[in-house]
Amino acid sequence: MATRYHSSGPGIRQPASSLPSVTRNGERRPRIALYSHDTQGLGHIRRNILISRALCRGGEMPVILLLSGLREATAFAMPAGVDCVTLPSIGKGVDGQYFPRSLDMPMADLIDVRSRAITAVLRSFDPDVMIVDKAPRGIFDELMPGLEMLKSRDRRVVLGLREILDAPDAVRAEWSDGDYEATIREFYDRIWIYGDRDVYDTVSEYGFAPDIAEKARFTGYLNPLDGGPPSAGPDPLEGLRHDDGPLDLCVVGGGRDGVPLAEAFLQCRLPGAGVLVTGPLMPAESRERLKTLAAGRPSVRVLEFVTDPCPLFERADRVIAMGGYNTICEIMAFRKRALIIPRVRPRTEQLIRAECFARRGLLDVLHPDDLGPQALSSWIDSIDSQPRLLPLAEHAIDLGGVARLPALLEEVLTAQRRDTEPVHATR
Repeated sequence: MATRYHSSGPGIRQPASSLPSVTRNGERRPRIALYSHDTQGLGHIRRNILISRALCRGGEMPVILLLSGLREATAFAMPAGVDCVTLPSIGKGVDGQYFPRSLDMPMADLIDVRSRAITAVLRSFDPDVMIVDKAPRGIFDELMPGLEMLKSRDRRVVLGLREILDAPDAVRAEWSDGDYEATIREFYDRIWIYGDRDVYDTVSEYGFAPDIAEKARFTGYLNPLDGGPPSAGPDPLEGLRHDDGPLDLCVVGGGRDGVPLAEAFLQCRLPGAGVLVTGPLMPAESRERLKTLAAGRPSVRVLEFVTDPCPLFERADRVIAMGGYNTICEIMAFRKRALIIPRVRPRTEQLIRAECFARRGLLDVLHPDDLGPQALSSWIDSIDSQPRLLPLAEHAIDLGGVARLPALLEEVLTAQRRDTEPVHATR
């Protein structure tokens, strides 16, 4: 059957079944842009997609456009009313150095291409609010022309921060060198901190100036289950020999620096089935070596890229993982026994987060210098021999971030509407 269309402007048609472009009051539906530079791992884009789902649940449905530096972003399922523009990719090595991930061109030229693309998209999309993930100026200042343009239009900008960025001294030095506080003063209306102040006081630890601190709102941790139930896609474990034993899950984020943990997991003693998710950024030769290690073990499966790991977390009995923000939130949401082997270079963010949660009895931590097959086997054996009941995560930390985001967005939109309303003269 032919698709029915209705006019949406001169020379433009859209499906009649699509969401209306205006609210019930005849106003334009709010437009939200979310930016993440995505130079390492999947955490930034996955967090922005979860935030998009949260914002679509409150009030008038906004129109949301993601700007991502990760080409794999288009593989993720987007909520209704959400779409994505991907930028030419930048990679980040384990030494902290950046490089063009695919295009054979100087970094300066690549940044210029990305910056011009970002500005052009923002100019055309004309968001009411832009939410910037982590980097106030963008990677290598690529956001600055776009921020200038949004300021000229009196649009609102929010800086979204995971609760832990790095060791306090390192963050204070980075923010000072980048003149981030001056940038926030000039361009940003709010700072959303995706964490629990009682777990880690981002404002205090990083020494935010009083006027910067006034912009901050702690949302609580972002519980992925509040964004909706796990997706019902193909079963990634179909055909895996389980033999009624426990299922151990190992995830290493994007995978670029996860090879040592992946190798140790595939060589440790597993009493039941094992699943390793390598991530799409792991070098191809490393992934092939891991598949060779897993060959001949019918109870072990190696998966390359899973856009929604929640079904795996739901079915796992134990989790062995690095300490990225999203992974920790998933472990908490599904109340899993977990061993975290955090990244410690070039940032100590994951180590600080893992230790904060370990102090609350919510997980166990193994320093990567102590990583090896025997260390993983010993942890698994200790769990089997002396099982202990985990405290309920929601009683130990604030997991209400997703539910609070619509109200926080409305706070920003209300301020935007109030400041842009015409002033009527009175007698």
